[in-house]
Amino acid sequence: MAGEGAGISRLGSLTAAGGSRPEEHTTSRALPLSPSAIVECRGCGRFYRLPPLSNGSRAVCERCGALIRHYNAHGLDRTLAYSFGGLILIVIANSLPFMTLDIEGQLETADLVTGSIELFNRGMYLLAAAVIATTILAPLIKVGSTIYVLLGLRMRRPPPFMPQIFRLVERLTPWAMIEVYMLGVFVAYVKLVDLASIHIGVALYALVTLMITMAAANASIDSDAVWEEMERRGLVPAVRGASEGPRLSCHACGLVQPVEAAGSGCPRCGATLHRRRANSLTRCAALVIAAVILYIPANVYPVMTIISFGSGYPSTILEGVEELLTGGMWPLALLVFFASITVPVLKLVSLIYLMLSVRFKAHGRLRDRTRMYRIVDAVGRWSMIDVFMVSILVALVRAGSIATIEPGVGATSFCCVVVITMIAAMSFDPRLMWDAAGENDD
Repeated sequence: MAGEGAGISRLGSLTAAGGSRPEEHTTSRALPLSPSAIVECRGCGRFYRLPPLSNGSRAVCERCGALIRHYNAHGLDRTLAYSFGGLILIVIANSLPFMTLDIEGQLETADLVTGSIELFNRGMYLLAAAVIATTILAPLIKVGSTIYVLLGLRMRRPPPFMPQIFRLVERLTPWAMIEVYMLGVFVAYVKLVDLASIHIGVALYALVTLMITMAAANASIDSDAVWEEMERRGLVPAVRGASEGPRLSCHACGLVQPVEAAGSGCPRCGATLHRRRANSLTRCAALVIAAVILYIPANVYPVMTIISFGSGYPSTILEGVEELLTGGMWPLALLVFFASITVPVLKLVSLIYLMLSVRFKAHGRLRDRTRMYRIVDAVGRWSMIDVFMVSILVALVRAGSIATIEPGVGATSFCCVVVITMIAAMSFDPRLMWDAAGENDD
């Protein structure tokens, strides 16, 4: 479509919420230039002058199909309400037991932190840190920081460091894994239901509600609206540049600046500005190699050993899937197989493929490759199911000579694979594929 100004294209695919027919918005009249008026698509690197959006509208890149903005006029109020609810639920979930196991008359009760404590007591320090960070710390800090920022925007004298704290909210979002933990609880429940009587505690219901609440908060928040409100309140400078010539956008807040600003701090959020993610291919390649190496012991060594009446048998990830199949739980077996075996392999293969496509300047199927990257970036966290399952089983099955579950080296290796591949996907910059194909010459 025809451009506006130097290298700025009109947004050509603006789809209203609810899947209605795409509309085209012209921007012939002069628009006040705000930090969100000119935006860069994070998927392909094309710049757009964003037209005024109606409530519920979605701005979608016409070239790669990536979502650029979902405007929600009441999003900040709703997100604040959801966050307050989430904070209350986090307190309940961490204060009360979520499950009690009755093995031969011996009761074992666990709360959300018990699994991490048991892992730490058994020398699995890295695994314990990962579980407590993704199930307790990340959700708590994310919800608390969101309340700090959104409530601060309502105050006559806003508190300090709001831009920096909102950057933290954005970075923590993929690491708050309550929904993945709940799936791990379900897998653990299926494995234990034939071993003992299980009693569900109040905290588990709180966790289910927290999962729904956090998903609703993530769907409601409009990050651009938060930054624009900070500008309106004078908390960040009102920047009016980058209307002409080569540009770059801040990887943290999306503010568009002249390309000459590379290496300096973003005037809005303070992050270091780069035209593309720094050392993207090098970092991604190093992380992928590390994940491939760790994936071998993750599948060779047992993730846990079940000891019952003095005798024990180790269980690898694949053996755990076979156990579910033997028990007739084939839908759950397929889910675990997909999340714990298929996803890590496909993620590694996909990242290698995407890096090679940049290295050899491939021109074909750019839109499909960008969509592949978005899928890889989104699904990686779900592989933590097995890690959470082990932490739950270790917390509950502590009946001495009757039954005990010991975590294995494979669980730590697999946890490292999941975390490393997530960081690798975050390090890869999909805009490099479009650069290599000569689509971003401005």
